[in-house]
Amino acid sequence: MEPLVDCVIEDARWEGLGLEPLALRAASAVLAALGLPEQGFTLCVMGCDDARISVLNAEFRGKPVPTNVLSWPSELLAEGTPGVVPALPLAGDAAEPWSLGDIAISYDACAREAEAAGKPLADHVTHLVVHGVLHLLGYDHVDDADAALMEKHEVATLATLGVDDPY
Repeated sequence: MEPLVDCVIEDARWEGLGLEPLALRAASAVLAALGLPEQGFTLCVMGCDDARISVLNAEFRGKPVPTNVLSWPSELLAEGTPGVVPALPLAGDAAEPWSLGDIAISYDACAREAEAAGKPLADHVTHLVVHGVLHLLGYDHVDDADAALMEKHEVATLATLGVDDPY
């Protein structure tokens, strides 16, 4: 059986923070909050730095600057109507789990933002992984109704993890 989260560490600072257990805890909490089973899904989280995420941001979003987190869903689940909950995917089985997609997260951006906000780095990273997993599941923040729905799920999920409301 494949693990829920496969971590690819490109920057050793992520090892010291414990990205893999943080990402697993965050992804598991999102699935539980949405009533989805942990078994039957998988996703990949890449821990990188600003240089790497800048390249990815330029390539996929046309913005050659660092950002905190990027996500690539394996299937577009977003709803066309603003504020409507996306259709949730069906889980695969233990032998063939369904891939939710990939997330890249920059240590540099996360550390800067956490310091500026006066919050623990681990809490900020947990929030950004929750945010990324919700993107993989079709949530977005393109318009106000979608942003409100996504933020509601972020805040509720983070509360189950003992992380303060980031908004």
